[in-house]
Amino acid sequence: MSDEELISIWMRPERTERSGPGRRPGFSREQITRTAVRIADADCLDAVTMRRIGGELGTGAMSLYRYVPRRDDLFDLMYDMVLSEIELPEKPSGDWRADLSLVAHGSRAVGLRHPWLTVLASRRPTLGPNVLHVNEFALGALEGMGLDIDEMAGFVGMVNDYVDGATRREIGWLEEARRTGMDPERWKRDYAGPYVRQILDSGAYPLFGRTVRESKAVHLPADEAFQIGLDRVLAGIGAQIPDIKRG
Repeated sequence: MSDEELISIWMRPERTERSGPGRRPGFSREQITRTAVRIADADCLDAVTMRRIGGELGTGAMSLYRYVPRRDDLFDLMYDMVLSEIELPEKPSGDWRADLSLVAHGSRAVGLRHPWLTVLASRRPTLGPNVLHVNEFALGALEGMGLDIDEMAGFVGMVNDYVDGATRREIGWLEEARRTGMDPERWKRDYAGPYVRQILDSGAYPLFGRTVRESKAVHLPADEAFQIGLDRVLAGIGAQIPDIKRG
């Protein structure tokens, strides 16, 4: 990779040329990125190519590389753009649980609207302005609570990891339902049900049996199940915050 390619997209000046007599139409990073997001939402991340974007914008792929030099740059821009959908107040409220819950629910909602986001989340960090804003808010929720920056970042990371894992599972169920036409309840009843009964009858896995017979969580709507898991993550964080600051 050349030195030029190592320059972050956030450090590259935006091209500002505009269309005029005898000139090709001008574009913007936002226009290109918004088109890429629309394609990914409709057809998945693999469908996002400069050729496809150019076709949607009525231009050749090569002309777009003047605005976004690399596909990785485009992914960074896409990730950052959709994170702008997380609605946060200007600053944390002072209620750290409520503030981190706001970030968690906003992140889940964005992930469900844009299922490809979980793929990009597993890449290297994306340090765009919207990503930094969300991270700054989340860290700010824990500021002044007797924690050092490593503890603050670690707790924010715990919340993010929970949201990422829970959202991936939910997207997996939704994608399976879309692919097979079988919703989770029907899958449990018609596909998994006969095998589960066989397992229960064998008595070989008693704790699994208790899960099936006694667990309320496995039958909860996705929103409620997500909240229960989040409450447990926040309780774990709260247990490690100095007593005087727990709130």
